[in-house]
Amino acid sequence: MATESEGRDVGRLTGNQYLVVDGDLREMTKKAAWSVSSCKPGNGVLPLRDDNLETYWQSDGAQPHLVNIQFQKKVKLQLLVLYVDFKLDESYTPSKISIRAGDGFHNLKEVKTVKLVKPVGWVYISLSGTDPGFEAFIHTFMLQLAVLSNHLNGRDTHIRQIKAYGPRPNPIPNQPFHFTSTEFLTYAALR
Repeated sequence: MATESEGRDVGRLTGNQYLVVDGDLREMTKKAAWSVSSCKPGNGVLPLRDDNLETYWQSDGAQPHLVNIQFQKKVKLQLLVLYVDFKLDESYTPSKISIRAGDGFHNLKEVKTVKLVKPVGWVYISLSGTDPGFEAFIHTFMLQLAVLSNHLNGRDTHIRQIKAYGPRPNPIPNQPFHFTSTEFLTYAALR
């Protein structure tokens, strides 16, 4: 159904109607600082975060259109999920997106580029590598989503929701194993 690629290669994604995320992941952008390159009045950052699929961010101006997510401390990110709807938005729907990460605006590097094919629903973009040599997540202070082009050569873009997920922290610091039973948790540390 959906494929994606590493680095500068382009994958094709179509969308999923329901948001389903692994229980080992948590939403990381609740305490982040969000900004956009441009927006129409009333269609700024807030609609991206309101959990309402009827509202959307609408850019205003020349491409690329940017969504910047800045964190107070370095975070681990594994999955970026966005909701777009070609049936409702047509030429406003993104067709090519670049994901960039770094310490700030000065050193952003492209992590992944994906191509969307008439997406309707939640689009999952893995930030981890498929090669066993890569880590399962990226460490970053900033994540930037750049809309490089839209379907039907549209100028402005609509994105209805964006969420970024990272691994849940281990409840016991410096413990490589994830014990779940009370008996194991009792003997997990030395006195």
